[in-house]
Amino acid sequence: MEVKILEETKKKAVIEIDNQTIATIIERELWNDSHIKAAGQRMKHPLTGKPTLLIETDGSEEPKTAVKEAIKRLKKELDKFKKSFK
Repeated sequence: MEVKILEETKKKAVIEIDNQTIATIIERELWNDSHIKAAGQRMKHPLTGKPTLLIETDGSEEPKTAVKEAIKRLKKELDKFKKSFK
């Protein structure tokens, strides 16, 4: 998977992810973080575009940190889901 940071400040980041499903899952999990002011994605064209994920925080947490924490929470949830099939 390819991830490219297109823009980054202390409160805002725009990240290009080459997988629509992963971008959607991360976007939805970001909303569980109390420091997130905005999280959304867009794609220029559904067949040829790559999704870009916008993350905006209140400034007490950097966007990259928020994404890393969201991925950790998702991994924990997926591990629980995986165990339910054993």
